[in-house]
Amino acid sequence: MVLLDPLADALSTIKNAESTGKSECIIRPASKLIGNVLGVMQSQGYIEEYEFIEDGKAGVFRIGLRGRINNCRVIKPRISTGVADFEKWEKRFLPARNFGALIMTTPDGVLSHYDAREKKVGGQLLAYVY
Repeated sequence: MVLLDPLADALSTIKNAESTGKSECIIRPASKLIGNVLGVMQSQGYIEEYEFIEDGKAGVFRIGLRGRINNCRVIKPRISTGVADFEKWEKRFLPARNFGALIMTTPDGVLSHYDAREKKVGGQLLAYVY
């Protein structure tokens, strides 16, 4: 099995565990980017706590689920965007205004589009969750 996109695999694992009603799931391999995306999802209230577990290889994340995720996916290709264009991407990827979050990588780290708008920084869209 070849992992071409670990972030996409992680988000589909979370979505599948949520849709079957599980209370936690395991994601492997772990990476800093996945950890940062999980941090944004936690700050937005979509997942409970998550922890990194060292397994001698890349490590794994154990994630506590809340049952609040309807959908979460990566955005491919990654789109560079500025603060002025956030609304356009919200309309494309999210079902309604102020419902869900775009997750993006910025010079200030991985942020939700709400935090990026507050800090007035653009970046690249990574994923969305609602």
